[in-house]
Amino acid sequence: MAVADESGLRTAIQTLVDYCAARELISEEDRIWAYNTVLDCAGAKSPAPEETWALGKAKAPAGFDLEAALLTIGGAAVETGAEEDTASGRDRIAMRVMGALMPKPSEVAARFRAAIAAGEPRRATDEFYAMCCDAGYVRRAAIARNVKWTTPTTWGNLEITINLSKPEKDPREIAAAGSAKSDAKKYPACQLCIENEGYPGRGVAAFGGAHPARQNLRIIPIELAGERWGLQYSPYAYFNEHCIVMNAHHRPMHIDRNALEHLLDFVDLLPHYFIGSNADLPIVGGSILSHDHYQGGDHVFPMMRAESDQTFSMLRYPNVRGEVLRWPLSVLRLRSGDRGEILNACVHVIDTWRCWSDESVGVRASEADGTPHNTVTPVVRRTNSGDYEAYLTLRCNVTSEQNPLGDFHPHAQWHHIKRENIGLIEVMGLAVLPARLVRELEAVKDHLLAGDLTGLDTDELTASHAEWARQIAASHPEIDTLSADEIIREGVGLVFGHVLEDAGVFKWDEMGRAAQRRFIEAL
Repeated sequence: MAVADESGLRTAIQTLVDYCAARELISEEDRIWAYNTVLDCAGAKSPAPEETWALGKAKAPAGFDLEAALLTIGGAAVETGAEEDTASGRDRIAMRVMGALMPKPSEVAARFRAAIAAGEPRRATDEFYAMCCDAGYVRRAAIARNVKWTTPTTWGNLEITINLSKPEKDPREIAAAGSAKSDAKKYPACQLCIENEGYPGRGVAAFGGAHPARQNLRIIPIELAGERWGLQYSPYAYFNEHCIVMNAHHRPMHIDRNALEHLLDFVDLLPHYFIGSNADLPIVGGSILSHDHYQGGDHVFPMMRAESDQTFSMLRYPNVRGEVLRWPLSVLRLRSGDRGEILNACVHVIDTWRCWSDESVGVRASEADGTPHNTVTPVVRRTNSGDYEAYLTLRCNVTSEQNPLGDFHPHAQWHHIKRENIGLIEVMGLAVLPARLVRELEAVKDHLLAGDLTGLDTDELTASHAEWARQIAASHPEIDTLSADEIIREGVGLVFGHVLEDAGVFKWDEMGRAAQRRFIEAL
C-alpha cells in the first residue's frame, strides 16, 4: 500500500538506514535490505529509494533526529493500517524497526563477553550502552527533557529530577483499558522478565492488557552466585548508565545472603559500576516486588559522598571498618578488602536488624503473627583501591493512625511534592518527582510574582502547595522574575531533604542518636 507523503517516508527511511550504518548497527552491505525491511514494518510497498542512494555509500546524516524519523515511519504505518492510531501504536512500529536494524542478541552478548575476557569491563559496558542508545532503547531525547538541578542542604547537595521522559497515556488507550480482558497468565509476566527481549508489545485492549514493545531490547546474560541473570539498561534512565539486573525467573525480591552474593559478584564483574536493591517489603520497597532485580550504573550519589558521623567495629569481623553516615536516612557503611568477611558482616547486620525492636523510636521488628517490618536497602560498589564498600540503609515499614502510609514514609505535609515510596534511587539522594510538578510549580511562581497569596488556595494547580508557597514568600520577600525559579527549586530540594528525614528510623535528635548507639552496640 502506498502512503500520501512518499517523499517524506523515503527520506526518513534513507536517513535512518544511513544512521544505523554509521553507528555500526548494520553493515554497509545491509542498506537496501534494511530499506525494504523498514517499508515492510510500515506496511508499505513503496516508494523506491533514490537510485543514487541505493548505489552509493552510507553517509552519516548531519543533525539526524532519530525520534522524528521514527515518527514519520510510525505515521505511515498508521496510514497503511499496519498499526493503531495511538502513541503506543506508533511506538510499537518504532521499536519493530529498530529491532530489525541492530545486531541479534547473540552477537551483542558475544561482543560484551569478548571485552570482559580481554580484561576490559568498561569497554564492555561502553559499547553495550552506546548501542542501546543508538538503537533508541535508551530514550536519550526523552531523558534530555527531564528537569534537573541540585539543592544544597545540611545533608550535602541533593539531586532533584522531575521526570518528563516517560510518555503520558493516550486518552484513547485509557478508554480502551476499561474494556480490556484480563489474563492471569499474561506473557511476559512483567516488564522485568527476560522474555521481554524482542517482544512485539500490545495495546490496552489486547488480551492481557497493555505491554510495551521491546524488539530493540538487548539483554546480556550474566551469572551471579551460580544463577542466570540478565543485564539491560533502563529506557528512561534517572542517572548515568542506569542499568537493571533481573533474575531469569519471575520470583519475588528478597534481601539475604544470596542477594548480597549477587551484588558482590556483579561488582567483581563490573567494578566501575555500583549495584543496589530496593528493599523487599511493601511501603519501603519502592519498586516492583514481584520480580527479583537490582539497579546499578556509573554514578556517584550524594549518599556516597556523605561524611562519617561515627566509626565502629565488630568483634567477629576485624577486617571490616564500620561507619554511621551523616545522612537523613539511617545508613551504615561497611568497608573491607576481604570479600568473604564483608559478606558475613553485612549478613550479620541485616539479621540483627530484622529482629530489632526499639519502641522508644517506633521501631517494631514484626507483628504478633510474624509479619516482618524491618529490612534494608543495600548498595555495593568497589573503591578506587579495590576495596568492597557496602551501604546498608535500615528500613522499617510500620504504620500508625497518624501515618497510615508509613511512619518512616514521606509524611502528609510533604505529599504535595513527594508522596511515593522512597526507593533505592531516592535513598541515595536523587529525587524522582512526578511530571505534574512542572505545571504546578509554574503556577505557584505566577501567584508569588503577582503577590496573590490568597489565590493559591483556589487555584487547582496550586491548592496543595498553598501553605508551602506562603512560607517561601515569607522567607524570600525579595523574590522577582530573575530569582523565582531558583528560589522555588531550592524549596523543592529542601522538601526532599525532609522526606528523607521522615524515612530515617534513627532521627538526628538525642533520642534517635541514643537508639542508634544501642543498635551499633548490639552488632
